[in-house]
Amino acid sequence: MENDHLDGRKRKNIQIGDVVEIVQKQHQRTGELTEGIVKRILTKAANHPHGIKVMLELGEVGRVKNIIPEED
Repeated sequence: MENDHLDGRKRKNIQIGDVVEIVQKQHQRTGELTEGIVKRILTKAANHPHGIKVMLELGEVGRVKNIIPEED
């Protein structure tokens, strides 16, 4: 069972500065993941079945598939 706070389909789980893995639109077929740091959260809804859409610091836009837990 995946930790609920690492669920990329819930907006409340994603903060600016989080390290996440996203699928960009052009990679939806392959499922290729891009890792980066959240710069902006683009989805306004609280939940999205395909993942919350974000912009990473390098400008990539995609839907969050994984939230990388911070190392203590």
